[in-house]
Amino acid sequence: MSKLRVNISLPLKLSSSSYVDVELTRDQISGPNDNKRENATLLMLVRNWELAEALDAMQSLEDRFNHKYHYDWTFLNDVPFDESFIEATTFMASGKTQYAQIPWGDWHRPPWINNTKFEEGLQSMDEQNVLYGSSHSYRNMCKFNSGYFFRQKILDPYDYYFRVEPGVKYHCDFPYDPFKVMRLNKKKYGFVISIYEYENTIPTLWNTVEAYLSDFKEDIDMDNNLYDFITDKSLIGEFQPAVGSSSDYNLCHFWSNFEIGDLNFFRSERYMNFFNYLEGTGGFYYERWGDAPVHSIGAALLLNKSEIIHFEDIAYYHAPFHQCPKAKNIWLTQRCRCDPNNDHNVGITISSCLMRWWKNGPGKTFIKEQGY
Repeated sequence: MSKLRVNISLPLKLSSSSYVDVELTRDQISGPNDNKRENATLLMLVRNWELAEALDAMQSLEDRFNHKYHYDWTFLNDVPFDESFIEATTFMASGKTQYAQIPWGDWHRPPWINNTKFEEGLQSMDEQNVLYGSSHSYRNMCKFNSGYFFRQKILDPYDYYFRVEPGVKYHCDFPYDPFKVMRLNKKKYGFVISIYEYENTIPTLWNTVEAYLSDFKEDIDMDNNLYDFITDKSLIGEFQPAVGSSSDYNLCHFWSNFEIGDLNFFRSERYMNFFNYLEGTGGFYYERWGDAPVHSIGAALLLNKSEIIHFEDIAYYHAPFHQCPKAKNIWLTQRCRCDPNNDHNVGITISSCLMRWWKNGPGKTFIKEQGY
């Protein structure tokens, strides 16, 4: 069997001056499914000090999914990654790893933000005990994830991303390659858990969305989108919002700490029109708009409902919520290690929006019938 010499071109702490030089067989490098990979990457926004949580999430996803496919891992940080982080994550990954520092302007508060208004908003939310209400960095993160992550040059070659948060767990084997499911079934956005947003973080978000809808009517197909999922009132005919009126927005969103998406949707002119309109109001900083409601509203308004998929058979945990299969045959065959009675979605807890999804979504995606 022929051998390939692989030079991992990242300075790792194995010696003071050398790169890692490893001899592997071709099968060890490619694996049995290498030629079936999609043009996709596993994406993590992470800090150096979160290394332990990053490795936990990587190990879980590698063991449950990626050891079969060897997808690339892409890591983003607003400061340079240190060598210890690069070394540990490189050896945890079964695929290629790559690292990028986020440009200053993509991460930090824009210079046009009114500092007095910004600081007053921080203080007000802190006094109200709003979750992350006084955090500067959390606002940077939400703005970045809402409208800048897909603009990073390191992601330019890819069509799909799988967002991975430090510390998350995947409790069952994946029954399929979700990237392939996305492509074959023409999906643009995939989620696992859907919940309500904290209303006090987004007091003017929906009024801003209504104003956007008035200005960009041509971007919206009200007959085939998921407006009914994120609101409690159906619209018939032309949308004519009364900005400042009582809102029909119900706060439902896709919990974006797990999402698999089509990068070309976010790169599209329609999504950029949507994000730029929101960003121009300063709401990411004057309030505390999260990327989850922003992604969800954008997907619900701009995508055909058939382009959004609920990955109901992927078991996932991000504190404090789980998704765990209840069907015994799935639980057994996918080697699950979660409690199906503690499933946030299927249990229909008071904070779950899944019943609204069942009512207003496109219905189940029959993956096998679609040729997977």
